Amino acid sequence: MAKDKIAYVCSNCGQESPKWIGKCPSCGQWNTFKEIRVAGDTGTQAARSAAASVRNGQAIGTKGNKVLRLRDISNQDDPRIDMHDEELNRVLGGGLVPGSIVLLGGEPGIGKSTLSLQTVLQMPEKRILYVSGEESAHQLKMRANRLAGDSENLLILTENSLEAIFDHIKEEQPELIVIDSIQTIMTEDVESSAGSIAQVRECASSLLRFAKSSGVPVILIGHITKEGTLAGPKILEHIVDTVIQFEGDQHYMYRILRSMKNRFGSTSELGIYEMQQNGLRQVSNPSELLLTQDHDGLSGIAISSAIEGVRPFLVETQALVSSAAYGTPQRSATGFDQRRLNMLLAVLEKRVGFKLMQKDVFINIAGGLRVTDLAMDLSVIAAVLSSNVDTPIESGWCMAGEVGLSGEVRPVNRIEQRIAEAEKLGFTDMIIPKYNLQGFDAKKYHITLHPVRKVEEALRELFG
Repeated sequence: MAKDKIAYVCSNCGQESPKWIGKCPSCGQWNTFKEIRVAGDTGTQAARSAAASVRNGQAIGTKGNKVLRLRDISNQDDPRIDMHDEELNRVLGGGLVPGSIVLLGGEPGIGKSTLSLQTVLQMPEKRILYVSGEESAHQLKMRANRLAGDSENLLILTENSLEAIFDHIKEEQPELIVIDSIQTIMTEDVESSAGSIAQVRECASSLLRFAKSSGVPVILIGHITKEGTLAGPKILEHIVDTVIQFEGDQHYMYRILRSMKNRFGSTSELGIYEMQQNGLRQVSNPSELLLTQDHDGLSGIAISSAIEGVRPFLVETQALVSSAAYGTPQRSATGFDQRRLNMLLAVLEKRVGFKLMQKDVFINIAGGLRVTDLAMDLSVIAAVLSSNVDTPIESGWCMAGEVGLSGEVRPVNRIEQRIAEAEKLGFTDMIIPKYNLQGFDAKKYHITLHPVRKVEEALRELFG
């Protein structure tokens, strides 16, 4: 066996160095280089053996691969695996790709294991191996009973050793593997504790080689650090094909499944779930759940028609403006970019003439959502002004529009989908950018459209 080598890896970006460095030359972070011990033998024999067994000895890497012309490569895609979950299928880009490796991350207690176990319980036609390094088999059985699910082909393995996992894979021949979680798995080829940078990287690399050579997809569950990033080196995100983040406030019932990286689909897709006593329920129409049904007479509330991925939904924007009690005004945003809030407040003061320098401003997106759609700008400004003058916006009004630095209302994409969603939910009036009127027939909608060019025009429509 070759002699072990010492290397240093940045825990923030995965940059490697033969010696310790105070500041990472790649990401610029200080004191992030950690010492790891790299075994001379990479320890991939178990992965190659398991993959070769699954594909009857035709593992990638065991034979010399030929150079192919691009035109000679078949463009026929393998059929995707239906996860029997519309929200998960949408975020994955239409289903799980055979031979892919997916990383599912989220905060502790957010529901990662519940989502994974609930999904595999809905796939009785597939032989699935669920590997748990955190919970006992009895605990998994209790969760399955709570989810009211059972599957003849679901195999449970409580194991932390990567070599033992590959032995069971070779014996059971599963069609899908779930690892819960990657931070608890360790290999004998790396002399460090489970969860360290070297262990996470080596285990993920071995599972990647197995998935690519056997065609068996692997789902890895990962932890989130206190900064909100996936635990382990950044190279873990580079290794996998898809990174999905499961997020949401534990004090709310809604959970968001968001794609951060996807080699086989769009990264702008969004899945919404509602946490219930018996598991996660798919939310097919989030607009009805994200709107407070009774807000008549309440100031500081504006409804925006937002789009995440290809899904339009109406979301409630709440604002509170009050006099600064401690001299320095506060700016706080929940579910909205705080830097963009500061920009919108500057536009409101410079272009419209409302003085908010000595006011505390708080913004909240109802339901615990985090929305990145720029069309939310108009509703944020409307909610702030409504709270500032303590005048409610009439019920039945919604809006969509991006606000520029000069106070203009810029056009937004997919305006027809936004209008159709607002009309479907019974809204009677909608403020839209004037430039969005070009190219479609507004007469086919039964909702009254109010095109505006500037922020002042929008506020005049709302408050007279």
